[in-house]
Amino acid sequence: MAEQFSSSVQFGLNLSKRIHHTPVPLPEMTRSSEEFLPTAPMCYAVIPDPQVVDNPDIRSYQPYVYGLCDPPALIPLQLQGIEMEVECCLDTAFVTVTGRWRVHCVTGSSLCDCQVAIPIGEQGSLLGVEVDDSGRSYHTELVSLKDEKDKQKMAKSKDGYFLKSQIYIVNIPQFKGGSIFSVKMKWSQKILFHDGEFRLTVPFCFPSYVNPVGRKFSKKEKIFLKLNSGTANEVLCKATSHPLKGLLSQAGKLSLSYEAEVPAWSSTDFSFSYTVSSSDIFGGVLLQSPFLRDFDEREIFCLYLYPGNCQERKVFKRDVVFVVDISASMKGIPLENAKNALLASLSQLNLQDTFNIIAFNGEAYLFSPSMVTATNEAILKASTWVDTTFIANGGTNIMHPLTQAMTLLRKSSDSVPLIFLVTDGAVEDEREICEFVKSYVTSGKLVRTPRISTFGIGLYCNHYFLQMLAQIGRGHHDAVYDLDTIDIRMQRLFSTASSVIVADITIKSLEGLDSQELFPSHIPDLSFGSPLIISGRYNGTFPELVKVTGTFADMTSFVVDLKVKREKDMQLTNVFSMRHIDLVTAHAWLLESEELEEKVSKMSIQNNVPSEYTCLEMILVKKDDVKKASDNFLLQKAYSQLSFKGIEHDIPKLFLGGLSHGFGDSKATAENIPPATKEEKQGLLEMAASTCCGKVADTFCCMCMLKACSFVNDGCTIVCTQLCAALACFELIKCCMELCDCDCDCL
Repeated sequence: MAEQFSSSVQFGLNLSKRIHHTPVPLPEMTRSSEEFLPTAPMCYAVIPDPQVVDNPDIRSYQPYVYGLCDPPALIPLQLQGIEMEVECCLDTAFVTVTGRWRVHCVTGSSLCDCQVAIPIGEQGSLLGVEVDDSGRSYHTELVSLKDEKDKQKMAKSKDGYFLKSQIYIVNIPQFKGGSIFSVKMKWSQKILFHDGEFRLTVPFCFPSYVNPVGRKFSKKEKIFLKLNSGTANEVLCKATSHPLKGLLSQAGKLSLSYEAEVPAWSSTDFSFSYTVSSSDIFGGVLLQSPFLRDFDEREIFCLYLYPGNCQERKVFKRDVVFVVDISASMKGIPLENAKNALLASLSQLNLQDTFNIIAFNGEAYLFSPSMVTATNEAILKASTWVDTTFIANGGTNIMHPLTQAMTLLRKSSDSVPLIFLVTDGAVEDEREICEFVKSYVTSGKLVRTPRISTFGIGLYCNHYFLQMLAQIGRGHHDAVYDLDTIDIRMQRLFSTASSVIVADITIKSLEGLDSQELFPSHIPDLSFGSPLIISGRYNGTFPELVKVTGTFADMTSFVVDLKVKREKDMQLTNVFSMRHIDLVTAHAWLLESEELEEKVSKMSIQNNVPSEYTCLEMILVKKDDVKKASDNFLLQKAYSQLSFKGIEHDIPKLFLGGLSHGFGDSKATAENIPPATKEEKQGLLEMAASTCCGKVADTFCCMCMLKACSFVNDGCTIVCTQLCAALACFELIKCCMELCDCDCDCL
């Protein structure tokens, strides 16, 4: 899909040469690379009919173009202005981009659909889109998926989808040629932490072809950055991609801005790195009351621990077992990238560390029957074993290798034992695996139980199972949907999970609170690779000091008293909503609890964060009939409160799909379908009747086809017609089978 999108943009750029009085022949549709994918918020005109492409102000009277574009060409629209606001809170950034685009490539008497491309940053989530055109506007709302009809409607939606793992496309219909419209898009993304520095990168690299041509336009770029670390420590700016000027600098807070007239739009991503000044481990506790309409009336708290900038702090000895999926579905890029990341992770081990490797499909294959010291010879031997053993074949069985890994690590005492699980599949006994790990953890009171970190690849594995497994095992979880990022993301996860400086952390002062809820429920260790953030809800009186204890790598005790303060400048529910929703969803899946599913739905709608139990709708509001739209909305609310069913409301809506991950696909895993081959089942009905005949017709030009048909007698014509009809019926049957996932052998 990404390659087709890139090819359509390349075709659109060639087609747009008609606008500038430079007649050029239409380029051939050849297989193109992905160089035309959006690297910043972009808008494209969707052009199925090339004859509408022209200057909307002055017709150029270019030669007539015959035929239609299939798939439609995509012409990047000219950018008229861009503003970006970034709010950094703890380890989460909220990005709001507002841009104005002109439909410069369609005649003033014609209409075209437009696509909005939103390249969301790493580990991000789309929070909302607003489109403002003359006479109308769109805005997004989250609604609950209450029945199977809603879910089917959402699954078939073509108005919104992920082009790649972090590029989301929204289709907006009917823009007039020459019109100017604005789009406001908002998303959240993770602020990465490495070597004591927080680093944020926001896609903001615009290609040269979005710059307006012809008459001079005022190009103003605006960036506003607001940072709240939650601490009382000084925030130090380390590096920035754009020349930001300081507006405010207080303890733990920073405000910066950038505004300039530019000859061309930004050609580099916006990046910003900073440190929170401290030479050792530090932290604090933030409290906040729920806002007025919060369905959960309990108080909110957040406890954070930062590892500080002291690199002299000793890291725990590591006993690590890599458990890697080598089933047939991992064949090719997934297994090669996972193998490269595994070998790179082995090179990070020290002589005091031990390791082992378990490759699994339907069976389990051990590198060694016992743990091996991480010498150069052992790592070289392991590298040779990996090359010969990592051959993708067979099915997927996770329980057996996981049990073996725990057995290998049962004698660890002065180290942090780590299991690093990598898989691309879902299995039938996932709940049994979680219960087994939970019983193992609760029974191991006298020894340090293995920390389980999980890494999911692609769309078919159950990421909520992997997240729950990591939570029970006090480890970390990450997932990739872009196969090219497996190597770097897997190495980063291992680096975070294996650089523990404080283990066995407990919070001593919260026993007296009522209705206490912790996220995550099992407290992980503190490592150099990531700050530790625990949040939750409570009733009662919160203590003025919170005592946190743990164990250093030299086996001495870690004790710190954290000060408690009321937070006024940061909305904690927004900061933690995405992780709370993910964790509660994982619990709802594990317990099969409808009550928790309803809770997730409420949390999602309240905080405008997509979930598995809600869908994002884009609603059209006509400005000349705002009162009517408002009345319809009030009626809709009244109908819902009275529980009237079967009433359709005439508010135009677009359904934005693809924002949830699902709970894995054990059927696809059993069939060993590679993680990169999942295709959206859309457009099948339109293509069904024309596929077979279209392939034949594409081989000839129109005139040759007409001449050939003139020599065919009536009997042959009838036979050909019946044959074409039969082939079309077969294609329609195939289409129905694909849409319904039919397994009937009779067809």
